[in-house]
Amino acid sequence: MIETARLILRQWQASDLEPFAELNADPDVMRYFPAPLSREESDNLANRFKNIIEANKGWGFWAVELKTTGEFVGTVGLLHQAERFAFSPCTEIGWRLAKNFWHQGIALEAATCALNFAFNQLYLDEIVAFTAVQNTPSEGLMKRLGMVKQPSFMHPALAVSHVLAKHRLYKITRTGWLEKSI
Repeated sequence: MIETARLILRQWQASDLEPFAELNADPDVMRYFPAPLSREESDNLANRFKNIIEANKGWGFWAVELKTTGEFVGTVGLLHQAERFAFSPCTEIGWRLAKNFWHQGIALEAATCALNFAFNQLYLDEIVAFTAVQNTPSEGLMKRLGMVKQPSFMHPALAVSHVLAKHRLYKITRTGWLEKSI
């Protein structure tokens, strides 16, 4: 479990499944993904995240909750991608929040916490982030985190002709993060 001023990033619980399914079914939240997720797909994803956190001894895509209310906000975290991309092996940072938590600085706060963990606890050399080129809000967050734009790429899980296939890639090095944090 990791805490920020307002948030707790933690292991998944059974009570997270329903709100996670709601955000994964929301067309606005899933606008830059190939499709919203069914309840079964959402539960499977949450269980995958839970298993990864267990296997990694405490890190992965954490469930995020508000300290003040205990409300489930979404997921933010880190995922090692050994072979999936041309730029693999890499560790990515990602986020997905319920719509009612947008525009409150929560994604920035949680992602900052995740990057601090990546560089100060795991001692990783670099972290990448990527999203469909249309997803300017996530790209903006990558920039606010101090990440540096890299060449775009075609996502290997999508057909080249798919509207979301072209992705923006950003990265930040441990040195760059530590210099930014001073």
